[in-house]
Amino acid sequence: MAPPDSIRAELRPLLRLALPLALAQAGQALMGAVDVAVLGRASPELLAGAGLGNALFFGFAVLGMGVMQGLDPLVSQALGAGDADRARRLVWQGVWLALGLAVALALPIALAPALLRPAGISPAVAREAVRFLSWRLPGLPLALVFFAPRAYLMARARVRPMLMAVALANVLNLALDVLLVFGGARWPSWTGPLRAIPALGVAGAANASNASNLIQVLVLGLSLRAGSRSPRRRTFAPPHPGELALALRVGLPTGLHVFAEVAFFSLASILAGRLGAVPLSAHQVALQLASVTFTVALGLGNGGSVRVGLAVGAGDRRGARRAGLAAFAGAASFMACTALAFLVFPGAVARLMTDDAAVIATAAPLLRVAALFQLSDGLQAVGAGVLRGAGVTRFTFAVNMVAYWVVGLPLSLLLAFGLGLGVLGLWAAFVVCLALVAASLVVRFLRVSSREIAPLAGRDAA
Repeated sequence: MAPPDSIRAELRPLLRLALPLALAQAGQALMGAVDVAVLGRASPELLAGAGLGNALFFGFAVLGMGVMQGLDPLVSQALGAGDADRARRLVWQGVWLALGLAVALALPIALAPALLRPAGISPAVAREAVRFLSWRLPGLPLALVFFAPRAYLMARARVRPMLMAVALANVLNLALDVLLVFGGARWPSWTGPLRAIPALGVAGAANASNASNLIQVLVLGLSLRAGSRSPRRRTFAPPHPGELALALRVGLPTGLHVFAEVAFFSLASILAGRLGAVPLSAHQVALQLASVTFTVALGLGNGGSVRVGLAVGAGDRRGARRAGLAAFAGAASFMACTALAFLVFPGAVARLMTDDAAVIATAAPLLRVAALFQLSDGLQAVGAGVLRGAGVTRFTFAVNMVAYWVVGLPLSLLLAFGLGLGVLGLWAAFVVCLALVAASLVVRFLRVSSREIAPLAGRDAA
């Protein structure tokens, strides 16, 4: 175990990197929260349909996003070893990888709506979910390409472009949500042509998200290009089979572990949908709020991943261990505060998302349950990140499969339907699953960082 003084010393550079990343990550979740807040003031059916459609979209898209995160340790370890040219070449390989993944994932996402009505979702909610998904699908390549320049900028600790990108995206998303969901008929006369825009409902929210993805990719891409002073480094790089294979080998277990987790929560949304529009809406409200706090921990995990990867590339095992332990400490501290807020003020927090009294009353108990898993949720997010920085990705996938699908799914069905606890039973199962994952990943990192860690360029991902 690293001495407390060394962990405190590591916290400073870690937080300088991780806090802006956490803000950027929270900004990503904020866009989803704004969608929920806007649609929550339209109707429960629109809110439930968009939430369900979004869950299906990300249920598959996160597989690609997880694979793209395989670039993170490759880039950071290359920079830690002093090989900046290879790190930049990996960005181009990330672009090609993202486009290939978008093509591969488009078909299952397009076919996903066929699952809704057999699953017992009401026709009105299913119709809105299909509409949302149809308009959201064209934004998939942009959502994946974003991770290529992001990996390099994170490893270089150039966080300002990411903050700028997410800030611009949030402003655009809010403006387009309000305009496209409700239409321009209520806008002042001086807005001119905007008044002719019809109310698009969930399709408007989907197009707002696509436009936000586009602005983020453009900002990061321009920033990356502006930071390249050498013309040689700006040269177009064609696909490189070896580098693509390595990125896929590292990233695929990460993608599968994220997919296993998100698919479980997507299935939980479908199960909540069987209980009615109000329970599903409450589930989406509470899940969105829990996602905002989770993304701060995820930002700390990303920062920890970079710090661990840089240390591994430099051959500094002690530095890698310090970085991981500091990330765990930061996440535990933050998530303890959010747990307190969910526990003490659940109704007020739920009211941020919707003004429907029935939805608020149903969401408040769910937020109290969310308070119970805040700490383990933060630790598992950091655990996945720091292990990824060390190049250990297969173990995380295996743990997620066991915790969510072997333990969590039967427990969810038992509590929600067998014992009649409804949507509250689903959330009680989350507590158990997240605790299992968090404990496993913390123990695994302590074991991995107790010995020398070989860079990924010289081995397979473990």
